[in-house]
Amino acid sequence: MKKILIIAALLISTIGFTQSNKEDIDLIQSIYGKSKKEIVAGFINPTNDAFWVVYDEYETKRKELGQKRISLLENYAANYGSMDDAATDSLIKEMTGLGLKNDKLIDTYYGKMKRAAGVKAAAQFVQIEIYLLSSVRVKIMENIPFIGELD
Repeated sequence: MKKILIIAALLISTIGFTQSNKEDIDLIQSIYGKSKKEIVAGFINPTNDAFWVVYDEYETKRKELGQKRISLLENYAANYGSMDDAATDSLIKEMTGLGLKNDKLIDTYYGKMKRAAGVKAAAQFVQIEIYLLSSVRVKIMENIPFIGELD
């Protein structure tokens, strides 16, 4: 019984976390995008405005992937207690697929940034994006139970 209560509490907190993100996703993303842009601006000093045009295009596509990540987290939270091998396999494939899409997006925009603002600014873009994305991934993983942790 205690195990069931712990699972329920974790699922409710995880579902609450993802639902509040879902309800406020547009606001959170606009605030994060603005504050993130300020962080990027403090780290990268591009020599022309073309960098920011490409960066804004990148951010739009990155946010689309962020929406997919939140949807995946909601699915994980809603089905945590009943995931069979097929559902677990599907979840892992989707999660790793999103990671690959993020990496590919950064790589694609590295090329665009390099042409627009030079190698140094483009390399700094990659460095800060990977750092920020890694930080977000760690924060998410700290707030959800591992698969099978509550079995």
